[in-house]
Amino acid sequence: MDNGIFNILLEYLNIVFLVFSAVLFVLYFLMAYLATRNSIHYKHKNSFGDISKTMGSPLSPGITIIAPAFNEGLTIVENVRSLLSLQYVNYEVMVVNDGSKDDTLQKLIKAYHLERINKDIDPEIKSKPIRGIYKSNQRSFSKLTVVDKMNGGKSDALNAGIYLSENKYVGCIDVDCLIQPDALLHVVKSFYQHSEKRVIAVGGVIRVANSCKISGGTLEEIRLPKNWLARFQLLEYTRSFLLGRMAWARIDSLLIISGAFGFFDREIALAVGGYDTTTVGEDMEIIFRMRRHMHDIKAPYHVAYIPDPLCWTEVPEDIKIFMNQRDRWSRGNLETLFTHKDMFFNPKYGRLGMLSYPYWFFYEWLAPILEFLGCIAVIVFFYLGILNWDFFIAITATIYSFSIMFSFYAILWEVYSYNQYSKTREILTLMLFAVIEPIVFHPIVVWSSVRGNYKKLFKIRSGWGSQVRKGFAKA
Repeated sequence: MDNGIFNILLEYLNIVFLVFSAVLFVLYFLMAYLATRNSIHYKHKNSFGDISKTMGSPLSPGITIIAPAFNEGLTIVENVRSLLSLQYVNYEVMVVNDGSKDDTLQKLIKAYHLERINKDIDPEIKSKPIRGIYKSNQRSFSKLTVVDKMNGGKSDALNAGIYLSENKYVGCIDVDCLIQPDALLHVVKSFYQHSEKRVIAVGGVIRVANSCKISGGTLEEIRLPKNWLARFQLLEYTRSFLLGRMAWARIDSLLIISGAFGFFDREIALAVGGYDTTTVGEDMEIIFRMRRHMHDIKAPYHVAYIPDPLCWTEVPEDIKIFMNQRDRWSRGNLETLFTHKDMFFNPKYGRLGMLSYPYWFFYEWLAPILEFLGCIAVIVFFYLGILNWDFFIAITATIYSFSIMFSFYAILWEVYSYNQYSKTREILTLMLFAVIEPIVFHPIVVWSSVRGNYKKLFKIRSGWGSQVRKGFAKA
């Protein structure tokens, strides 16, 4: 290749990379601004009034919490006990035993005095066959329903619960998550705070529970995770939930609600056919379809987001399990983006088509791939002796500094807004991890994403992978 053409190509690549980075910086500044405005607005709006009196009334809308369970025998009894102690009157806990091979069902039957009931089941339910439905013969456990079905995966179990529920709203959660006692009060309130629009879904912040003290299904003490990998994820979750998703919620363009804590208008969830059982990114995909449906019928709607710390979960502490999780997330992203590719820069879908989808395409899906290819290009250019050191050092230092600054802001905003980690040592520890994250944790995330995309693009079969948990610390 002619040296002149090669130099032009290099300059072109430098400009593309510079523009890509500059746009990212601007977007992240906007995210921080919008998230801050939204958090202040939320706290001001919810600083008065006692919602427990209104939402705790027997006249409050019904809600069903659907918790899929597969081989959860070790912790299922305690987890269900926690769900049955929520501060809300009109709710049901529906545990869907998804073909467990251990003693999950037997432990539930024994602990909660369950008996099989006769109930007509619609043969058109989009799930694997249901083997039985159980209710307790004791009044104290009247809110509990256990559904036993053939194994079909998490999405299939959630669909069974959505179809069997008779309440106006359904909550889809992970059975091993710790839900704060007043969580349903906040959730139902969010469904009714937009009188001019129909709220079709409500999501919330997911907090990291590793190393926290848990007693009887109650969070006794919040602690910083001891494990290095869990600490990095805590930092990542703080940025993502407290800034990223809060910002998208501010402009009503949120495209994902975490599968660990998501609540839906049952009628709309059924209208779009429930969860897609063919994808590993079902929590993102159902929001896409629900939003599309509301746009297609030209009905005003809203997807709400709660920044209060209402749900705590255990994140992976094993590097292999963590990489499998991120591998799966990247495959889910690609599947969803491909399925809804006609939304890309489509003005028919408003901000979703013109802003949310393009951002997700370029900066959530494509960015890790470009980073990986960029690293390879740097190595090749260095080997060939054509690396522009001044540009490389300048852009690397800028990106590194911006990354640390954004993480610092997320940490300090968390301290100001919710102050979950109030000890100076904990805050300084998180800041230290923010400094080393770009060179320790981020490369692992990028590689996991690239690996997931490679598997999906080249049709290498891969499922959910093992999600072994250590369990919460006891008080």
